Amino acid sequence: GAILAHAAVNLLNEFQDNQSGLDFMTDKTPFSGGSGALQVNPHAAESVWNSFKVIVMALILLGLLFVYLKGWQILPIGILGLAVIALYTSKITKSPLICLIAPGLAFGPLMVVGSFFVLTGEISALVLALSMIPFFLVNNLLLLNQVPDLQADKKVGRHNILMKFGVAKGMYIFAVFVVLALATFLVSIFYFELPHTVLLGLLGFLLAVPMILVVLKHYDNLEKLMPALGMNVIINLSIPALIALGLWLA
Repeated sequence: GAILAHAAVNLLNEFQDNQSGLDFMTDKTPFSGGSGALQVNPHAAESVWNSFKVIVMALILLGLLFVYLKGWQILPIGILGLAVIALYTSKITKSPLICLIAPGLAFGPLMVVGSFFVLTGEISALVLALSMIPFFLVNNLLLLNQVPDLQADKKVGRHNILMKFGVAKGMYIFAVFVVLALATFLVSIFYFELPHTVLLGLLGFLLAVPMILVVLKHYDNLEKLMPALGMNVIINLSIPALIALGLWLA
């Protein structure tokens, strides 16, 4: 379900950014600017659109199966997830606050709590608390990746938090989100009395210190900012994986 949802939003984003002309204007980096695939192969646009429709239908059918097997409680999670997929590129990217938190909402509470419910049939306060870690981290993933695309995004009518408050203030929001992710992690360990093996997640947070220093110092220099974009991806992948490993070891 999570993989289908991620594939759906990526395909729709690729299709709509090609339609709006955005991906023709972005400076491509390994982390931002679109894949460039449809600009090289414009005839594939219809295939991308059809693939999106097939994947969404499969996702809806799978969601209905989850409801049948586990209960109606997952239905609101599924509906909100579908709304994020359908509206992200065309609507959400025009609202600074919603654009800021929508990615983390999808990959944090919706996916983590939804997955736990499918596996157990329960909603857990602990799982909700832990899901806030990817909430803050994934929000930051998209926030930092918006920096190289800022001028192109403005031309197609997007209005994100960087445009509303400026890049400098946006980078302080970025730093605060990292701190909130770490605070959520530590408070969850203490409050829920999690095993010490979960502290493995701190290894991922170690990389956050140099990342924040680079972001705050070089936010206006794309070449010097690029290592931070790479570190941001590593942090998003490693911290949840290390927490999961710690839970599994326990």
